[in-house]
Amino acid sequence: MNTDNQNITFRGGKLTVIGNALKVGDRLPAFQVVNTDMHDVTNETFSGKVLVICPVPSLDTPVCAVETRRFNDEASKLSNEVEVLVVSLDLPFAQKRWCGAEGVERVRTASDYKYRSFGEAFGCYIKEMGLLARAVFVVDQTGTVQLVDYMTDISVEPDYDSILAKVKELSA
Repeated sequence: MNTDNQNITFRGGKLTVIGNALKVGDRLPAFQVVNTDMHDVTNETFSGKVLVICPVPSLDTPVCAVETRRFNDEASKLSNEVEVLVVSLDLPFAQKRWCGAEGVERVRTASDYKYRSFGEAFGCYIKEMGLLARAVFVVDQTGTVQLVDYMTDISVEPDYDSILAKVKELSA
């Protein structure tokens, strides 16, 4: 697991990431994003649940698509007390189209296009690209961050096994 958000690259080129890295033990930052039905989603939406938050650059890229489909498959095996939220700067309309085409129903997608504060709050806004860096955060039922993983290169998938092990530990 990589907890450093200041050494993130894209195909070897260093990126400037805005915002402080989250750490295990931090409180879940307040956030407000928009879901595919154009309704606001906040951290309060997931109160009392184990939450996996996956910022990604864009659902319309190969690695983000693979990651989101994988988390959708894994989430369907988990308790309803676990939510997976994939956040990007894609427009909600594009997210809805993509999820429909891919059969993604268990993962929730949301966009930071409107408020543009999620990326900085989670330490994953890429200055050069205007996109979110790939990361995964696991938050427990009390709103405490229990796992942080910033991908060292945004074109690399996360360590699903470690993430799912933490989710299962928290939701047992």
